[in-house]
Amino acid sequence: MKSVLTLIEKKKQEFRHTPFIQFLQDKSIEPRQRLAFAPCFAPFVMGFGELNKSVWRDETSNDPIQAIINQHTYEDDGHWIWFLEDIQKLDFNISLNFNDALSFLWSDETQVARHTIYQLYQYTHQARPIHKLVVMETIEAIADIFLSTTEQVTQELKTSTSKEYRYFGIYHFLIDSGHTMHSSETEGCISQILFTEDNENISLELVEKVFDIFTLLFNDLLKYAQNHPIEPLDNQRITKELHLQMT
Repeated sequence: MKSVLTLIEKKKQEFRHTPFIQFLQDKSIEPRQRLAFAPCFAPFVMGFGELNKSVWRDETSNDPIQAIINQHTYEDDGHWIWFLEDIQKLDFNISLNFNDALSFLWSDETQVARHTIYQLYQYTHQARPIHKLVVMETIEAIADIFLSTTEQVTQELKTSTSKEYRYFGIYHFLIDSGHTMHSSETEGCISQILFTEDNENISLELVEKVFDIFTLLFNDLLKYAQNHPIEPLDNQRITKELHLQMT
């Protein structure tokens, strides 16, 4: 497993320099604008909960690796609730009728987010526990970069809104960092897993594939954020007040 973990760490460090992460770190851009990708991210967030419950979890298995996976799925399958809270706090909860909401969620704008879930399903459905674990370890590495960066954005935003953002903020980051999978005991067990040559090759290929699909996803989120200017909250309040006065 050590060769796989080494590759994950190498790819993780490279991922820090992707355009999307640099965009999130750009303090010349208003914090809410940097989080404007959130609606486009929805199909992934909601689908990720389903992957944990329906694809990665297997309570019928006696495999010790699957036991690690099962524990992790219970820790990870409800984070979408925090995402919905943040959508509301960010003022992104736009009223849409049912047909319009469905049209957006299955539109070209959210296609990459949907396909990311489909790809992860393809890689892990009925896969051996060791290969599911490799995919999950890779996603955890990506999530560490993503959440540590969005946490900084929400800290900036909090100075003007005084709101806590559980999905994009410190709460989610600390929860993820404290997962059982990241305990010294579990990490020690994982690092000692021995591969056959075939399993090692499959696992190394999976790491590359997962980083590739998340690179595509993050590039798409960046494009969405750049193409959807967000009106500053102060301007929104003024507009609402004028509307109320006129009515």
